[in-house]
Amino acid sequence: MRVLLGVAVAVLALDIISKTIVVATLSDRPAVHLLGNLLMFTESRNPGAAFSIGGPSETILFTAIAVGVIIFIVRSARRIHSLAWAVALGLLLGGAMGNLTDRIFRSPGPFRGWVVDWIQVPHWPVFNLADSAIVCGGILTVLLAMLGYHLDGTHGERKAPPPEPGSDASAADADTDAPADAER
Repeated sequence: MRVLLGVAVAVLALDIISKTIVVATLSDRPAVHLLGNLLMFTESRNPGAAFSIGGPSETILFTAIAVGVIIFIVRSARRIHSLAWAVALGLLLGGAMGNLTDRIFRSPGPFRGWVVDWIQVPHWPVFNLADSAIVCGGILTVLLAMLGYHLDGTHGERKAPPPEPGSDASAADADTDAPADAER
């Protein structure tokens, strides 16, 4: 739980600090080019989801989704006994909280605020550190699930627990074990 919260707080802090600097230094200025046109810093306001998906009409929907993700991760946190899962969910939580902070506190109003994006690479929408954390956490989550790592720290295929005595499943198993002639 400490790792998950530590990663989430670090992502949130870096996201807030970077957006504060971007708004203070890049607003109404041309993009700052680093490595030619390979990496640019530019201030952009995003009413949609990560990577400018959607628009102003979906802002409340994306806010509700972010709140749902945060609630799910916080409720799941006590079951996590895997360092990799703690990092993955910490990245998702910190990223969701970073963009949700913009949604709550930035103009045009509470729960409708536009997210500050500022990192631009060729052939890709402008994004921010919270978006990056969400994508990295999502990729790590998919990899962990595909490789069979579980939240509780176990690895591999899970076997179904044996049926409890007297349950319908246990009676069905007893019928299949009986000789075929027994029913005649």
